[in-house]
Amino acid sequence: MNIESIKTKINSILSNTITTEEKLQAICDYLKSEISYYDWVGFYFKNGNKEELKLAQFAGEPTEHTIIPFGKGICGQVAVSNENFVVQDVTEQDNYISCGWKVKSEIVIPIFVNGENIGQIDIDSHTINPFTKKDEELLEYICKEIAVFL
Repeated sequence: MNIESIKTKINSILSNTITTEEKLQAICDYLKSEISYYDWVGFYFKNGNKEELKLAQFAGEPTEHTIIPFGKGICGQVAVSNENFVVQDVTEQDNYISCGWKVKSEIVIPIFVNGENIGQIDIDSHTINPFTKKDEELLEYICKEIAVFL
């Protein structure tokens, strides 16, 4: 994975004059196509004043998990903890919401605007133990860049 090349492409997407929704979709599509073990890439955002996340743009198989209560699953836990969550093997997590039998691992990174956790990027992989510090650094960078225009 060439992080600098991926960052350049992300910056190009974000500087485009398309809508916010189109930018988020382009990021999902690009990451899914560029990184072989990113089998599902999506954004969840806080659903108004409710204590839940709502699915926004994504690339990959459709999911029935369009609303996730705070505290439930990996995404819901990140909404509460405000911290990155890397799960190298989902079978080792008691509080995991299965998005399909193919999913073996997941990484979720929060997006902060003015110090508030307003959403997150969620990556599912069909591979056990694929994520490294480079993935975490890349996704943190993307979340910081996205926060600028949200």
